[in-house]
Amino acid sequence: MPCYAIEGVIPVVDPSAFVHPTAVLIGDVIIGPECYVGPAACLRGDFGRIVLERGANVQDTCVIHGFPAHDTVVEENGHIGHGAILHSCTVRRDALVGMNAVVMDDAEVGEQAIVAACAFVRAGMKIPPRSLVAGVPAKVMRELSAQEIAWKLEGTLTYQDLTKRCLASMVEVQALPAIEENRPTLQAPDVAPLIALKRG
Repeated sequence: MPCYAIEGVIPVVDPSAFVHPTAVLIGDVIIGPECYVGPAACLRGDFGRIVLERGANVQDTCVIHGFPAHDTVVEENGHIGHGAILHSCTVRRDALVGMNAVVMDDAEVGEQAIVAACAFVRAGMKIPPRSLVAGVPAKVMRELSAQEIAWKLEGTLTYQDLTKRCLASMVEVQALPAIEENRPTLQAPDVAPLIALKRG
């Protein structure tokens, strides 16, 4: 992975974490155990510290940055969807930030809360635990159901499993010119979109 020190501060990656080779880590970045950092994610700790706690995932093309002396923290089992941007904020334990959402300075995503895809969480907003926020700017819509909280945790566990799968088997290869006979199938856990669960 592209990993850069600045002013002698070197990123830290726990050996049980997986950071994709195209992700970029700069400076004061601390990746905890069993974390997943996806392709083309950029964690730029050249001003403030960035911390991913145990089991957190930061998916493809996410950007994490912050102001000097302001940490950006994703707590245990935090789940950051594709393309999201975090800046000098805190994502509490078991919370989810949806795809292409933006969470701004000194905002706090409460424990087990969900930020909907494409939401804009304004600076300083405190999202209550176990709540859904959506919109531009983001507003609290309602309390989450037990089913939604369980679905979020299942998705996070799937990414923790992906971390293990990547460490065990991901290698760079040349693409095949055609589909081979008896093509293998992926051994991913069976997890469905939330909409599929609600439809029953």
